[in-house]
Amino acid sequence: MTDVDLNMVPVNGARRRGWRVRRETVRDVAPAQDLKLSVHVSLQALEADWRALEASSATSLHQGFDWCAAWARTHDTQLLLVRGSISRKTVFILPLELVRGWFFRTARFIGSPHSNFNTGLFAEDLDPQTAEQLSDLVLGALSAKLSRVADIVTLEKMPLEWRGRRHPLAGLPAVRNPNSSFQLPLLGNFEETLSQLNAKRRRKKFRVSERRLEAVGGYEHIVATTPQERRQLLDLFFEQKKIRFRALGLPNVFQAQETQDFFHALAVLEATSDAHPLDLQAIRLCGEHQGRIVAIAGLSRKGDHVICQFGSIDEDIAADSSPGELLFYLAIRKYNEEGVALFDFGIGDQGYKRSWCTVETIQRDIILPLTLRGRLAAGAHRMAVRMKAAIKQDKRVYAFVQRWRQRRQVPTASPTEETDRD
Repeated sequence: MTDVDLNMVPVNGARRRGWRVRRETVRDVAPAQDLKLSVHVSLQALEADWRALEASSATSLHQGFDWCAAWARTHDTQLLLVRGSISRKTVFILPLELVRGWFFRTARFIGSPHSNFNTGLFAEDLDPQTAEQLSDLVLGALSAKLSRVADIVTLEKMPLEWRGRRHPLAGLPAVRNPNSSFQLPLLGNFEETLSQLNAKRRRKKFRVSERRLEAVGGYEHIVATTPQERRQLLDLFFEQKKIRFRALGLPNVFQAQETQDFFHALAVLEATSDAHPLDLQAIRLCGEHQGRIVAIAGLSRKGDHVICQFGSIDEDIAADSSPGELLFYLAIRKYNEEGVALFDFGIGDQGYKRSWCTVETIQRDIILPLTLRGRLAAGAHRMAVRMKAAIKQDKRVYAFVQRWRQRRQVPTASPTEETDRD
């Protein structure tokens, strides 16, 4: 996907423009469209409208009602649910939470540290003219509604174009997120899907993995079907990931108990035919290592879109068989047979993702300062984003940073720290 910088507007200029629009344009347009914004703190008060909006294929599963409710139940967070309505009809919801830092109060998408991409929720039948005006209207209205409780609004990890649709807020000031996300379209059958890649090499790697696992007694591809099985696999994933992060000297973003409680809350939610908050799949060994789990993947499905939320492997047994790659092969084949159209490896640039994916989606962070402190926070955010991007583009510098982090052996991560979770 081409990275077109249509939205790189200086934040200070955008804020001035926003207030000017609020005084002039909103006076002319809002009464005609009857656009009103309200802020709510109860999920249940918006549930019916929320579930209706989230049905759109343009809505990220991370803004689904069940996902956000699970996060709210497991975190001590103040919700700021922004509802936009026209003639009493809800046309969008921005599900935000307030995070208090040392110097700034930030309103961000609920659960943003563990989301792969965010969209908010918007009505599919939103009038095109209203959609064009929405960015300016929202900019001024958010400043009026939230400036007493928050210094800055950060709508992070937003693809401004997703599945052929331009986002209604694409006109707001934004910077490119240092990480892209990666997807593999699933075609009519698995053979067609593999034909987008080096199919011969893929099949060869699959056969090599199978032969190596057969040499130690064989394997099973399992999909956890009961809450107890999902809980057990999830606990094992946390253990495998802890060992992996410790070996790499990286912060363990799954270490906090509230984070683990959140994923457990997702895992026990009831799945429907095309909505799975969190599926757990694994490679389980047979033979002499009967029952040993050597690879785990957590996957979420919404309609015809599946996202890999996380993955881990047991590096003590059969690591040379690439069990993680084998699990992806089997999972993608399974979803292809079930009619899924897009397999998403999520945010973060790793080699295995590029080897599987034919689509790279640029993501952006929309930054809206609400106060003077917010302007300082916006500047700090832009500086941090650019620094991360520069470091990741220079392999020598990035390797140095990784070595430095390994020496430090940082035990925990801050809530807003970006760390590769795969």
